[in-house]
Amino acid sequence: MPAKRPNRYSERRGNDWMGKVKRRGRPIRPRPDNAPSLEDVARRAGTSIITVSRALRQPDKVRPETRARITEAVEALGYIPNLAASSLVSRRSGIIAVVVPTLGNSTFVDTLHGLSDGVTATGRQLLVGDTGYSETAEHALITALAGRRPDGIAIVGLVRNPRTRTLLSSLGVPVVETWDMTDDPIDHVVGFSNTEAGRAMTRYLLDKGRRRIIFVGAHEPRSRAREAGYRSALQDAGLSGGTTFFTEEPPSSFGEGRRLMHRIANLDPRPDAVFFSTDVLAVGGIIECQHLGIEVPREIAIAGLGDLEIGRSIVPTLTTVQIPSYQMGRRAAEILSQRLEGAELTQKIVDFGVNIIARDSA
Repeated sequence: MPAKRPNRYSERRGNDWMGKVKRRGRPIRPRPDNAPSLEDVARRAGTSIITVSRALRQPDKVRPETRARITEAVEALGYIPNLAASSLVSRRSGIIAVVVPTLGNSTFVDTLHGLSDGVTATGRQLLVGDTGYSETAEHALITALAGRRPDGIAIVGLVRNPRTRTLLSSLGVPVVETWDMTDDPIDHVVGFSNTEAGRAMTRYLLDKGRRRIIFVGAHEPRSRAREAGYRSALQDAGLSGGTTFFTEEPPSSFGEGRRLMHRIANLDPRPDAVFFSTDVLAVGGIIECQHLGIEVPREIAIAGLGDLEIGRSIVPTLTTVQIPSYQMGRRAAEILSQRLEGAELTQKIVDFGVNIIARDSA
């Protein structure tokens, strides 16, 4: 009679059988013998297991002196919480998922900083994904993030794909869209009107006496909305049409700003103002004007959007639309936190408005 084969939940170690525990038909890997447990942390900190668990999940709910002892114990022991196990019990993963068009735009990074500061204060962590400005990639990414069971989701931009909107609505978690404005958010929206931003800057340039104004943008929804505002302001001023140039692909870059400014400088007649849809493009435009010997703003006024540090440092300093990037992220984090604590928020729309920062370039 053939020898009995070991079952699939056992493994051979020399002459010993190391059986794995089987629960409800599934194997459970034993914890490594030298891995510190929650009980070890509680014992070292001189407190209860429940208090340690609460300090790890909701640090603001534990007294500072107790939290400090627990933090010391965790670091001394090298304890790593089993987030998967705790999320099964609490139905909370401790994760806020964030969807961004690109990590190559520093203004979006400022929004991430705001989100991070607000989220980590509640004991949660960010899980960030990049869509590359693609709606198809956005849907796939949100589907993948949903599988991680995040406590909430923040999105840079508005979700326009109906299939993705339906998916987000069905998850049963708070969702905050940012960096744009709509009367119909999936859940909450924190941002500003990109159309109004485009309109306001174009009006500013018109008020400065500029009439041959060119718009430079990218093939993505926020930039298209700024273009719509630009055209609206020209129409209100009785100026027809308008001329636009677009980058080959997002994200923006100094090089693209220079390349497009070089083309614009060779137009006949030459424009007297260029409104770039981002500060990065605008700074590239200023650099190219300097290279070509074009005086800014005497010959051509240049304006951007974003109020980046480099725009404040370049000569001439850049006139721009101020975007409260960090504040948007922080407010989004506050909304997610309040919702997760059970608050019913009646204000679904937070509009930061638009502010022109007038500097030397226009």
